[in-house]
Amino acid sequence: MRDVKIAASVLAADFARLGEEVRAVDTAGSDWIHVDIMDGHFVPDISFGPAVVKAIRKSTQKPLNVHLMVVEPERMLERYRDAGADHLLVQAEPGSTIHLHRVLSRVRELGCKPGVVIDPATPIAWIEHVLHLVDIVLVMTVNPGFSGQAFLPEMLPKIAALRARCNERGLHPHIEVDGGQNPHTVRQSVEAGADVIVAGTALFNQPDYAKAIDAMRMNCS
Repeated sequence: MRDVKIAASVLAADFARLGEEVRAVDTAGSDWIHVDIMDGHFVPDISFGPAVVKAIRKSTQKPLNVHLMVVEPERMLERYRDAGADHLLVQAEPGSTIHLHRVLSRVRELGCKPGVVIDPATPIAWIEHVLHLVDIVLVMTVNPGFSGQAFLPEMLPKIAALRARCNERGLHPHIEVDGGQNPHTVRQSVEAGADVIVAGTALFNQPDYAKAIDAMRMNCS
């Protein structure tokens, strides 16, 4: 098994204690802090803006893995970079941006690590032409928009095919998975080729965050 990172998704945290929650998962051993930005257009819900990302930044030194589930992410890259994002991940679908190559290149210019995201119904072919531009590919293992959904096992062949395609081209991005991940599904995801696991309700719904993270790591090795 490869070295696997755990990214704690604050979408599942207690918003009334957000700073405390971020510090808690940082101390518990999360490698990254995953922040879902939702605009109410690309996905139904609305979540955080740059001000909340800036507040999260003050609570941790861990990389902020910021997923922009928004329409026209190109309009807000600088704001999230300035708020403290380390990674900026944008959706591949044209309902988000029709200038994917340009947006990913701009993320790199801004000094952040670029990432591309594909939803469950989105084929790998849609990101073939930008794989060389990214440090992270996020495969959604649920349909995006809210936390607590069940893992879609039909995404496992997609993860495996993506890893194989990257290996064929000599590319080594992180393959991140988000959606329904828990100690029972992480092994399947990692065996398929993932090396970053986004954990939301499987982490924040547990009484001991460190034990929850350890349980996921144990099932990844």
